[in-house]
Amino acid sequence: MKQGRLTPSARGRVKILRGCPPSVAVAIGWILLMGFVAVSVDFISPFDIKMTDLRARLLPPVFLEGGNWKHILGTDQLGRDTLSRLIYSIRTSMTIGLISTLIAASIGITLGFLAAHARGRTEQVILMLIDAQAAMPFIIVALAVLAFFGNNLFLFTVLLGFYGWERIARLVRGLAMSANEQGFTIAVKDLGASPVRIYGLHVLPNVASSLIVAMTLNLPEVILLETGLSFLGLGVQPPLSSLGNMVGAARDFLERAPSLVLIPSLVIMLTALSISFVGDWLRDRTNPNATSNR
Repeated sequence: MKQGRLTPSARGRVKILRGCPPSVAVAIGWILLMGFVAVSVDFISPFDIKMTDLRARLLPPVFLEGGNWKHILGTDQLGRDTLSRLIYSIRTSMTIGLISTLIAASIGITLGFLAAHARGRTEQVILMLIDAQAAMPFIIVALAVLAFFGNNLFLFTVLLGFYGWERIARLVRGLAMSANEQGFTIAVKDLGASPVRIYGLHVLPNVASSLIVAMTLNLPEVILLETGLSFLGLGVQPPLSSLGNMVGAARDFLERAPSLVLIPSLVIMLTALSISFVGDWLRDRTNPNATSNR
C-alpha cells in the first residue's frame, strides 16, 4: 500500500508536537479531560445540582471514613452532590474563560491592526489606551463595575473580556508592522486589495500561531480572575455553579469538611497550571530564538 503524504499543515502540527515533554503531555491530557467534562455535563453528571438532601449533608468523599459510593466526592452543606456540582462548575468556568479570552483577542486584534495600519495620531491614541489598561488594577475596576451595575452572567463574562487585550494588541501591532514589510503584503497592496482583505486574509493567518500562544497564556489568568471574583461573591451567582463560588460557599465549613474547598481548588490549580505549561511550551516551539524547551 502506498503511504500517503502529509499535507503542509499536517506536517506543521507533527513538527510542533514532536519532542513533547512528559509534563506537557500530561497537561494536554488534563485539558482534554476538562474539555470532555465541559461538553458532556448532561450525560455524566449523576445528580441535578439543585437537588438537596439535608439528611445527607456534609458527607465525606468515598475514600474517607464515612463516605459512600452514591456520592463519590461527598456532599456539601445543603446535601448537594459535590461531583455533580464540580462537573457543572468546570463547564461554567471553562466557558467563561474561553469566551472572555476570545473577546480580549478580538479587541486586541482589531486595535493592533488599526494601529499598524493607520499610524500617526490614531496609533498614538491606541498606544495610550494600551498603556492605561496595563497600568490599571483590573480586579479593582472589576469590583467597582460589578458593585455599581449589579451582576449577571453576561456582564460578568464581557467584563472579563477586557482583561489582557492590551498585551494582545501590542503583540498584533508589532507583528502586523513586520508583515507589512513583507513581499506578499506589498504585492497584495499593489493589486488594490482593501485593508480589510489585506489584514483579514493575508496578515492574520501569518500571525495566527503567535496569537494562539498569547491567548493560551491569557486563558489561565482569566480563569483565576473569575475564580477570585466568584469567591468574593461578585462572580457567578446561584443557582449556577462555578469553581470559584464552590470554594467561596464552602469556606465556612473548611474545618468540618475540607474536601469541599480542596477538591475545586485542586481542579483550579491543575487547570491553570496545565494551560500555562502548554502555553509556555508552544511559545518555545514557535519562537525560533528560544534556547530551551520546557
